[in-house]
Amino acid sequence: MIESIQTLHPIVQAFLATLFTWSVTALGAGTVFFTKRMGKKLLDVMLGFAGGVMISASFWSLLAPAIEISAGKGIPAWIPAAVGFMLGGLFLRLIDRLLPHLHIGFPAETAEGMKTTWRRSTLLILAITLHNIPEGLAVGVAFGAVAAGLPSATLPAAMALALGIGIQNFPEGAAVSIPLRREGMSQLKSFWYGQLSGVVEPIAGVIGASAIIFAEPILPYALSFAAGAMIFVVVEEVIPESQRGGNADLATLSLMIGFTVMMILDLAFG
Repeated sequence: MIESIQTLHPIVQAFLATLFTWSVTALGAGTVFFTKRMGKKLLDVMLGFAGGVMISASFWSLLAPAIEISAGKGIPAWIPAAVGFMLGGLFLRLIDRLLPHLHIGFPAETAEGMKTTWRRSTLLILAITLHNIPEGLAVGVAFGAVAAGLPSATLPAAMALALGIGIQNFPEGAAVSIPLRREGMSQLKSFWYGQLSGVVEPIAGVIGASAIIFAEPILPYALSFAAGAMIFVVVEEVIPESQRGGNADLATLSLMIGFTVMMILDLAFG
């Protein structure tokens, strides 16, 4: 299987990988056809797991390779990692301030970003879409790094990252479609908008892979940028949402499990 994937153009590889992560989002959104509600405890556990995967991927799949790639380049190895990481966080902060969105479980008046008259359902969709930008970018950059021929970047590691991101996308899809259904939207529309929140991943993935292929020197910065963007999302949104429903211990344990699963995937296939 890996041999057949290796014959594809790296941008096609990134596109197919992020199509997979989007499809898992759609699979999660499809739970709306079977239930109208998701228990708060289950949602918190799933969000905690997603946060653990994202934190683990940020280090093992992105920051550590960025530091390794930067070694021996004439500047301290930590500079590209630190600069890229902070730029990623600042970029997401800028989007967070500008893009109207509403975190799951919060009243409409707490919506963030520019003031708008958009419906609550639209704001919920945009919140999850915001999650998926750094995830798609991370997968794309990983496949772009493989194309650059760097010893620290391998195809199995990039595929493991896509698998880990895909796994944690399942609860994100459900976290959009089920609240929309609960607010009175039809099952089909709830599913449609749930999976639509993940469409940004293939777009970000192709952009990330293309950027690396055509501008290889920015690779350590791009890897760190994706890591900073993901950590911003986890700390600003995923962890607080998982902790506010009275299931903090379960959510924390689930986060640790998610971190461990992603670490094992990266080390086993990297």
